[in-house]
Amino acid sequence: MKLKDNILNVGIDIGVDILSGVLLAFAIYCFAIPAGFPMTGISGVALILYHLFHLPVGVMTIVLNIPIMVGCFRILGKKFYLNSVRTILITSVILDVLGPHLPVYREDTMIAAIFAGVLCGVGYGIVFMRDSSTGGTDFILMAVRTVKPYLSLGKISFIIDFIVIAAGGYYLGNKTMIFYGLILDYILSTVLDKVVYGGNYGKLTMIITDHPYETCRAIDAETRRGATLLKAKGSFSGEDKSVVMCACSNKEMYAIRRLAHKVDPAAFVIILESNEVIGEGFHLPEG
Repeated sequence: MKLKDNILNVGIDIGVDILSGVLLAFAIYCFAIPAGFPMTGISGVALILYHLFHLPVGVMTIVLNIPIMVGCFRILGKKFYLNSVRTILITSVILDVLGPHLPVYREDTMIAAIFAGVLCGVGYGIVFMRDSSTGGTDFILMAVRTVKPYLSLGKISFIIDFIVIAAGGYYLGNKTMIFYGLILDYILSTVLDKVVYGGNYGKLTMIITDHPYETCRAIDAETRRGATLLKAKGSFSGEDKSVVMCACSNKEMYAIRRLAHKVDPAAFVIILESNEVIGEGFHLPEG
């Protein structure tokens, strides 16, 4: 049974890699290349080389990834490393085999940026969900996180992306395309987050109240959401406090906030973004 499951998982992984390669091929060859967009990461560098020297995007993606992969081998872990090698090879081959035969879109530049960003975001997202990656800057960010955990990955990612996009706009001879490249990158990042976390994201509501049990009963009666009671102590007053913690959807959050203040007008309510909620009533854990 275990062998059968492993074979099934490998088949799904390869299928996801193929689908990702098709989506990326459409994004790059149908929209990005005809419009002259600079893109982020290794794909962006490969795209610059394509425009300057007509070198195949897929081949250059593999070539540029080699030194990065060698340098990050010890940090990545064997499973993630091997998964990423497979993904890089499959997606790169599809880019060069399928890409040049796809129809091109040359009409509206903004539409091209939107579609390229959406397709890339979905293409990268489905790969990340299978514990793999397309290499490049993903490896660099993971290495930085391991060596310098106190640095902001968001800022590092933005700096790397901006440098590649700016270089692409400069070498392609169209500074205006830098702004379209940034728009594309923003859409890509947004769609990527939605693909990876979209099915499981929600809100986390923290309610500090003197009426915890009444608050929990009100929340359960109207939204059918359970809650967890936490013990706390006020730092200024030194008094014991109760905290009602409740994971909910975006729509339910408004009802829970209203109920909290209806039960206890003096309640202190904190609402946090939750990228992923796993458990009963949300996304069930795998395995």
